[in-house]
Amino acid sequence: MTMNSGDTAWVLASTALVLLMTPGLAFFYGGMTKAKSTLNMMMMSFAAIAIVSVLWVLFGFSLAFGNSGSGLYGKFDLSGLGSAVNELTNNGGVYGIPLLAFAGFQLMFAVITPALISGAIADRAKFLTWGIFVALWVTLVYFPVAHWVFDFGDKDADGNITGAGWLAARGVEDFAGGTAVHINAGAAGLALAIVLGRRIGFKKHPSRPHNLPFVLLGAGLLWFGWFGFNAGSALGANGQAALALMNTQVATAAAVAGWLLVEKIRDGHATSLGAASGAIAGLVAITPACAFLAPWASVLLGVIAGVICSLAVGLKYKLNFDDSLDVVGVHMIGGLVGCLFIGFFGTSFTTGSGDSAYTWGVNGLFYGGGWNLLGTQALGAFSVLAYSFVVTLILGYLLEKTLGFRISRDAELEGIDLTEHAETAYELEGNSGGGFGGLPKAEKKRITTTEEAGVSV
Repeated sequence: MTMNSGDTAWVLASTALVLLMTPGLAFFYGGMTKAKSTLNMMMMSFAAIAIVSVLWVLFGFSLAFGNSGSGLYGKFDLSGLGSAVNELTNNGGVYGIPLLAFAGFQLMFAVITPALISGAIADRAKFLTWGIFVALWVTLVYFPVAHWVFDFGDKDADGNITGAGWLAARGVEDFAGGTAVHINAGAAGLALAIVLGRRIGFKKHPSRPHNLPFVLLGAGLLWFGWFGFNAGSALGANGQAALALMNTQVATAAAVAGWLLVEKIRDGHATSLGAASGAIAGLVAITPACAFLAPWASVLLGVIAGVICSLAVGLKYKLNFDDSLDVVGVHMIGGLVGCLFIGFFGTSFTTGSGDSAYTWGVNGLFYGGGWNLLGTQALGAFSVLAYSFVVTLILGYLLEKTLGFRISRDAELEGIDLTEHAETAYELEGNSGGGFGGLPKAEKKRITTTEEAGVSV
């Protein structure tokens, strides 16, 4: 096979779209936090871009997609990607795109996954420790899990395949990262929320987003970039990419409607935060399923995801864990819904691209395929959830007991932007954007007392 310039162009464009998602996430999360935490929240996403990009070239890509002969991990190779300049992509079959294009595309998935985790620990994590956590977490959790799910092995001239990830080889259907990205990040977010504990004032007076236009802007950028995330995973400009794009759009739109309907019935009004959150829930749920469903089923999935995730975000108050920006309720639960939904509504009318030996599109329960696919999907979803939660919990406690992961109580009250970065998001007449810079002592005491009482500042 020779290089296909059209497919290559689409993958390169998709790579740029997926990169845009991480700054979009920064706006989405930044708007949802307190004013005095905005910059720190956004910086956690930008730190993920910097750290993961370097590690990916050094050893991350080889650990995720290198052929070690094992289904649990790839090949640890410090030689980098220099030898891949003239190679075509071989991932269960040969694709007409350069290996470097595939590596760049997969890099953006590796970047956004730890950035998603940051929303669970908003307002209270030391920035240096966060950076160290990102480096260790992608090495111990993301790179191996990406190998499990995304690596379909190397196909030789005789049609033999070696080195595939164990979930990919078992037929787990996850087109663009419901397990490796969303369930993975959601489970890790839950673990870190447990390690770092609850914010001051949790449940007494829940924090409100300080900038809803930022939230909507971030959701819009994520929605836009997600077409590269899902349709780009076809690795070509083909019918499978078109199906993924259409399913992504209609599922997301339906999820917005589902979330807003719950708000209207439960609270009496539909909110802009609900619309943005519903969109993300739909995008998460359709991610693993976008190439395996008929468009009408994607609409159904979107409504279900919007309803379930809107209800799930309240579990943190009942179970008493502080998932600050609903990473668990949206990403872990939404990812589970999308992965398991394939087991019911997956259909064999979809076809793969490239010269792949793996058959995409297996019939689910409601298409006469029986329970086999649902069982396979459950295996993939819950094995990733368990691995990510356990390893992240151990890693989080080790960092907390050694370097310290949570900022001090005084620093949290003063504002993490000011204490961790010596700057604030907003400069308004000497009041440093929610921090205490320039305020008289009496006013500082008043704000501190208000915070302790559970009132958001």
